Amino acid sequence: MPRAVVGVSLKTYFGHQQAIEWCTRVAERVRTHEAVASGDVEFFIIPTYLGVLPALDAFAGTPVLVGAQDVSAFEPGAYTGEVTAAELAEAGVRVAEIGHAERRRLFGESDEVVAAKAAAALRHGITPVLCVGESARLSGPDAAAATIAQLHADLTGAPEGAVIVAYEPVWAIGAPEPAPAAHIASVTRALRAALDALPDRAGSVVIYGGSAGPGLLTELGDAVDGLFLGRFAHDVDSLVAVLDEAAARAEARA
Repeated sequence: MPRAVVGVSLKTYFGHQQAIEWCTRVAERVRTHEAVASGDVEFFIIPTYLGVLPALDAFAGTPVLVGAQDVSAFEPGAYTGEVTAAELAEAGVRVAEIGHAERRRLFGESDEVVAAKAAAALRHGITPVLCVGESARLSGPDAAAATIAQLHADLTGAPEGAVIVAYEPVWAIGAPEPAPAAHIASVTRALRAALDALPDRAGSVVIYGGSAGPGLLTELGDAVDGLFLGRFAHDVDSLVAVLDEAAARAEARA
């Protein structure tokens, strides 16, 4: 298990060429980043489907994992428009973002659909980046109870394997600031305890997303294993600053 984890989802903010240029610039910086190169910090990038292959080319020769922003719940077959876990794995995809609040809200994805997608990913050796989080602002204990229930529902029927649980309170996504550190810590510690109680999820980690940026990982201390970044990673210097924080975390854990 890595000592720290940092991920980036590009959503659909970038055009195709812009995404390629961003990946190229990030790859140049991480090639000489000791913590990423050693594996102390696990770093993953999730572009659009069209950006997967260029991203794999950009990060070739580095330990950076390339992911997908979704995955089909179905095995290969007559499912027009879907992209299967089997094809993604064959292409070199290592992680898949599943159950993001936008997909639940905009596309009606239920916990049952999320669970089917997580199971499909795990069957093909892809690690789910499983997004969970309460919709309305709740107290820490209530938010923890809600997200743990969501986590168990989203893993129903999934085969054995490690997952990356991304705690993303819906009310903090796209906000000017992340959720308060004390709130995040209350929920992430509870999520980690829930994962530790599941023997078939050995090696799983808990990261925080939701307006995450530089400085937050240091503030959170050992309450999380890392961060899941969105728009704050568009600036490559800010992204590298977070990787440096993760490196310090990894060194402290060592």
